[in-house]
Amino acid sequence: MKKAVVAVALILAALALSACGSSSSTTTATETKAEETSAAESETGGAKSEGAGAEGAGGTIKIEANPEGQLKYEEEEVTAPAGKDTIEFTNESSLPHDVKVESAAGEVLGGTETVSGGTETAVVNLKPGTYTFYCSVPGHRQAGMEGKLVVK
Repeated sequence: MKKAVVAVALILAALALSACGSSSSTTTATETKAEETSAAESETGGAKSEGAGAEGAGGTIKIEANPEGQLKYEEEEVTAPAGKDTIEFTNESSLPHDVKVESAAGEVLGGTETVSGGTETAVVNLKPGTYTFYCSVPGHRQAGMEGKLVVK
């Protein structure tokens, strides 16, 4: 039994360390693209693309990671108004997490930076529909760290 506990602890430590390594550059590239897209939409008066250019002022989408460090969000489903929404993601645990928003087609539309012990925000422009939000830290989504975002 003790060997199993040690093995699980080592696996979790390896996942946490790998999250601190190479995923940062991939995440940054994706986030940079999303920020550039958002900036371009603002400059062009909201040029439409999938999941972007929605009408309305939007709102704040509050999502919280499990404070004990479990690989799950406290919310399984959240709703938001269409438009320019601000994701307010809180992660009080020491295990790093983030929030990414994905369209039904699998396109990442935006998300927060990875954070541990704090709060990050990001702005996404969403049309009415159903989206998936998930943690992009390697292994976290596969462990079930995702939820449903319904935009009305």
